[in-house]
Amino acid sequence: MIAYLDTSFLCALYRGQDNTVEAIAHANSMKEPLFVSSLLLFEFRQSIRYQEFLHKKDSQKGFDRTTGLAAFAKVQANIASGAVVIVAADWTDVHQIAERLSIQHTHNGGHRGFDILHVATALHLGAKEFLTFDSNQKKLARAEGLKIPL
Repeated sequence: MIAYLDTSFLCALYRGQDNTVEAIAHANSMKEPLFVSSLLLFEFRQSIRYQEFLHKKDSQKGFDRTTGLAAFAKVQANIASGAVVIVAADWTDVHQIAERLSIQHTHNGGHRGFDILHVATALHLGAKEFLTFDSNQKKLARAEGLKIPL
């Protein structure tokens, strides 16, 4: 495995955003498939559902159910085709790495729990690169020796 991604990158691929063009171009340039964990897929799916909830409450926010279902369908199609591969993680090890990252970096860097878990997952899986559009998460990943190509 060369690269592991976070939710900001996955969302940019499947929900039209400011970074979508850059995410698609980078994904298309990669020699390997996109590697994701069950945790990353859960956070992505939850994000879609939350955007639908926001839109239902205020049509100026989030996006509609049709857009959400299209994003789900695209991810599932890419999993089925092998363009996206779900990798198994030893969650006990990931949590131990995450705890270390939290202790070492949160007081000075203000990192959120899911961001730490995604970087910990990348480290656990032996990734060399970390794909994110989150500037604070980039700092954490770099501090842990991961390359940030974006």
